[in-house]
Amino acid sequence: MNKNMDELTYRPIGIIHTGFRDKKVAPIQGVFAKDAKGEVEVFPEYADGLRDIEVFSHVILIYHFHLSDGYSLISKPFLKDEQHGIFSIRHFKRPNPIGLSVVKLKEVRGNILEICEVDIIDGTPLLDIKPFVPQFDHRDNARSGWLNSLEYEGESGKHRSE
Repeated sequence: MNKNMDELTYRPIGIIHTGFRDKKVAPIQGVFAKDAKGEVEVFPEYADGLRDIEVFSHVILIYHFHLSDGYSLISKPFLKDEQHGIFSIRHFKRPNPIGLSVVKLKEVRGNILEICEVDIIDGTPLLDIKPFVPQFDHRDNARSGWLNSLEYEGESGKHRSE
């Protein structure tokens, strides 16, 4: 392995504030929590990078799972009792505890983003923000693997993932 890849270091560009203080009460996905609100505080030295972000309806937040305590290569997802490989589920116990959430952008006030559809724990360190672009982020004929046959309860009632 290349010596430059032995260890990578990232510095947070901000912090995510939500009403969720515990992993057990946070929604498992933002799509199930349309009314869950939060704020993204981008540190002042990175605020210029928010220029023109207000024209997007959704953004992708990339963050560090700061409450994760180790990892497991085989784990049980939140929506099913059967265990799967960590790379085929969205659990926080990952070798590199990096999270990704698509959130709805409500308002931009200086270096603060008002967001909703949040599934993130309060105090989470923010690593990056990317705009959600439906033309780029959608894939025709995408498959959902083992989730295809799953039934789950969302805000609008029961759903079947197919």
